[in-house]
Amino acid sequence: MGLRLDQRLFSKVTVVFAALVLSLFNRVLVSTTGSTFNDAVHITAIVGESVVFNCQVEFPAEHPVPYVLQWEKKGLDIPIFIWYDNYPTHSGSGYEGRVSRVSQDSPYGLASLNLTNIQESDQGWYACKVVFLNRSPTNKNGTWFNLDVHAPPKFVTTPGEVQYINVGDSIILNCQAEGTPTPEIVWFKDATDVQPTTTVGIFNDGTELRISNIRTEDIGDYTCIARNGEGQISHTARVLIAGGAVIMSPPTNQTKLEGEKVEFLCGAKAMPGNVTVRWSRDGAFVKSISSLETRVTIKKDGSMVINPVSADDSGQYLCEVSNGIGDPQSASAYLNVEYPAKVTFTPTVQYLPFRLAGVVQCYIKANPPLQYVTWTKDKRLLEPYQQKDVVIMNNGSLLFTRVNQNHQGRYTCTPYNAQGTQGSSGQMEVLVRKPPTFTVEPENMYQRKISESVEMHCDAQEAEGTQKPKIQWQRRDGAPLPKGRHSIHGGNITIENLRKTDFGYYHCVASNEVATIVTTTHLVVEGTQPHAPYNVSANASETTVTLQWLPGYSGGPDYKQDYTIWYKEPGMADWSTIPVTPSGSTQVTINRLTPDTTYEFQVVGKNALGDGMLSKVISIRTLAAVPLTVAKKTSPAPPVTELPPPPSDDVVDYSDLILPTESSGATMYPPVFRPKGPKPGPPRNVTIAEVKNGFVISWQAPLERAHLVRYYVINYKTDGVWRTLNKAQIRAEDTHYLVKSLVGGRTYYFRVVAYSLKSFENSEEIKFPVPARVKHKAITAGVVGGLLFFVVAIILSVCAVKICNKRKRRKHEKAYNMVACRITDARNGGQIPGTSQVPLKKLADTRTYRDYRLELS
Repeated sequence: MGLRLDQRLFSKVTVVFAALVLSLFNRVLVSTTGSTFNDAVHITAIVGESVVFNCQVEFPAEHPVPYVLQWEKKGLDIPIFIWYDNYPTHSGSGYEGRVSRVSQDSPYGLASLNLTNIQESDQGWYACKVVFLNRSPTNKNGTWFNLDVHAPPKFVTTPGEVQYINVGDSIILNCQAEGTPTPEIVWFKDATDVQPTTTVGIFNDGTELRISNIRTEDIGDYTCIARNGEGQISHTARVLIAGGAVIMSPPTNQTKLEGEKVEFLCGAKAMPGNVTVRWSRDGAFVKSISSLETRVTIKKDGSMVINPVSADDSGQYLCEVSNGIGDPQSASAYLNVEYPAKVTFTPTVQYLPFRLAGVVQCYIKANPPLQYVTWTKDKRLLEPYQQKDVVIMNNGSLLFTRVNQNHQGRYTCTPYNAQGTQGSSGQMEVLVRKPPTFTVEPENMYQRKISESVEMHCDAQEAEGTQKPKIQWQRRDGAPLPKGRHSIHGGNITIENLRKTDFGYYHCVASNEVATIVTTTHLVVEGTQPHAPYNVSANASETTVTLQWLPGYSGGPDYKQDYTIWYKEPGMADWSTIPVTPSGSTQVTINRLTPDTTYEFQVVGKNALGDGMLSKVISIRTLAAVPLTVAKKTSPAPPVTELPPPPSDDVVDYSDLILPTESSGATMYPPVFRPKGPKPGPPRNVTIAEVKNGFVISWQAPLERAHLVRYYVINYKTDGVWRTLNKAQIRAEDTHYLVKSLVGGRTYYFRVVAYSLKSFENSEEIKFPVPARVKHKAITAGVVGGLLFFVVAIILSVCAVKICNKRKRRKHEKAYNMVACRITDARNGGQIPGTSQVPLKKLADTRTYRDYRLELS
C-alpha cells in the first residue's frame, strides 16, 4: 500500500517539476544556446546502436551552482529530456528508457545525453540547453547536434519464392526495400546480372523486373539485391513453367477374395504440386456410392483402399488427377472380386409345360465362373445324366426336353465354382401344367400398298388351372412398333398409314406362367423405294475390288431395281459413285484403285420411285504392289462381310413355336429370335502404357461369352472419325498390341472391338494424352541416330582405304615378280619374247633391283 502511494506521489512530483521548469524557461525567455546551425556537431549512427551528445557546462566564475538541463528535438513541442538535481527526470514520448544523463565521472560534459537503441525516427536536430537558477544566462552553455541515422536495407515487398507461369505469358517481379541511405535495387538471373532486352526490362527505380512472352530460356532463379552503405540483403524467386499433374504410379488390375482388403495406387506429380485425386466407378464418385462409402478410403498419397471388398465391388475404377492446369490425367484398373458360387433368388413355384420343353431355373451368381450345379428332387440327389429327357444347362438350370407328370416335385440346386459354394437354394415347387394354345393365328403373309392399313389377327386360350395368356405383338428384328400408327385390341393389331419401314416379320406372342407360344407372319409393303442391300462382301487385288451383295426388297413385283456403288477412303468427306452394269446385277468390280489403301463401300438400290436405303459400310484394303522381278502368285484377300447380316430378310417359317417361360412369366427367347446375335461380351479393362519401344495397349477378354470372340480390332481417333489401328486381325488369344509411335502432346481415344462370326461388341473408350516429352525423345533419337551414322561412315571409309591399299600393294608385288623374272632371263642370256631390254629404274616403293636380288636369294 505504501509503495503504491510513493509511485503516485513520484508521478505527481515529476509532472509538477516539468511544469515548473517550462514555466521558468518561458519566464526567462532567453536562449542559452550559444552555438548556431553552422557550428553544430554532426553525428552519424546506425539503427540499434547508441550515441552520446557531448554537451559542456561552464559555471559562472567557475563555481558550480544549481542548474536545469533540457534537451530538445527540433519539430517537437515538448523536450525529450529534462533534468534537475534531486528531482525526477522527464523523458519525452518515444524516448522513455532510451535517454539518460551521462555519469559525472565520464569524460563527457556534465550536460551530455546518452541515446540508446537508435531508431530511424531519431534522425534530426537536437539542442542542449543549460539554465542556471537565479543567475544571469550565459551564451556559452548549449550546443546544436545533427543526428544522421543510417539503416541497412530491409525488404518491404518481395515476390513469391516460386512463380509458376505458362510459356508465352508475362510476369512482374516486385522487390522494394527501405533503409538509410535509400537502398539501390539490382537484379540477377542465375548469378548473372539481368541485361534488359526486348522482352526483359527493369522499371520503377529497379523495383520491378518485367518479363513478357515467357520462353523456356527465361526459366531460372531471379535474385533481387537491395544494398546501401550499411549492408545488403537478397531475395530469390524461382520462375518455373507450370505443368499439369502426371500419374507416376498408375493403378493395376487386381483380383481379391470377398472379404479381403484391396489398395489401388495413384501416385502423381505436378508443378505446382497441389494435386487433387478423384476416384470413380462407372462415372460416379466412390464416396457417393452407397454400397462403398463406409468401406472406401482415399489416402493422402492418392491411393484408394476398399476394406473389405464385396462381390458387388467388381468393376472398373478410374483415378483422375489434376492441379488445375490443363486437362486432368486419368488411369483405370479393374477389380475382380472372387467368391464362392451362390444362389441369388429362389422362386417358390416354377411351371413346366406338359409334353413340351421346359426349364427349372437356378438363379446363380459366381466368380470365378460356375463349374457345376447339383440338384435334388424331393430331397434325393438328382442325376440328370442318368435320366432321359433331362439336361443341366451351362447356366446350371435344368432343361426337360419333354415334360411329363413325373417331373413334378420339390427341387433344390447347389452351385459350385473354383472357390466352392455358399450353400443351396431353398425348395422350389415345380408344377406340370398344359401350355396355352392359339385359337386364332395370323395369315402367313399380309400384302398391302404404301399408305394403306393392315389388321393382323391373333388369339390364344389357357389350359385348365392356369392363367389366361397375355398376347403381345413384336417385330422380329427388335425394332419398336410404329408409334402413333398402331393399336392392339384383344389379340389383333392394326397398323395404319403403312410406310416402307413397316416391312418385315411380326410375332404374335402369347404367354402365361406355364409357357410362351409364338406365331409369325410376314408384312409386305408395296410401292416403296428399294430396301437396303445386305450381306455385302468384297475381294481385293492390288488395284481392284469386287463387290457382291444380296438384293433388298425391290418395292413390289411391279418395280425393277438397279444399283449404285458409293466408295471413298476413310476420313474423306466426299463419296464417289459408280452405276452397276448390266442393270439388276448384284456384282461389280471397281478398277483403278490405289494399292495398299483402305476403301469404304456402300451399295444403294433404285427403282422407279427413287433411291432406296444404303447398305451398311464395308471396309477393305487393296493389296500392296509387288515388284515384277519377285512377283509371286497371290491369293485374293478373303471376303469381308458386313456384320451382322440383317435377319429381317431371311425367309424362314417360324409359325407355331413354343418357348419356355421363366418363373416370373417372362419369355426365354432362344438365339434364333435375337436380332443381331450372338454377340460377344465387351472387352474389359483397356489400358495403355508407355514402354521402351513405344506404347502397349492391353485389355482383358470379355467376362460374358468370351468363347464367341474370333478376333479383335483396335479403333482410335484424335478429333474426328474412328480409324482402325491394327493392320491385321488380332487373334482371340492375344490381349495386347504394340504401337511403336504416337505424336507427343496429342490426346488419343482408343477402344477395342471384339468380333464373333456374326456380330461385335465395343469396349469402353479410354482417353490417353501422350506426354509432350515424347517429342524430345524422338529428337534425341534422331541426334543419336545421326551420330551413329557418322561413326559408321568413318569406319566404312577407313575400311575402304585399307582395302584399296591392299589391292594396290598386291598389284605392285605382281609387277615386281615379273621384273625379277626378266632380269634372271637376261642374266642367262635370254630375252622374253615380245619384249625389249630396258634399263632398271627405281620402283614406286623406293626399293632397287639390288634389294630384290637379296630377297630372291
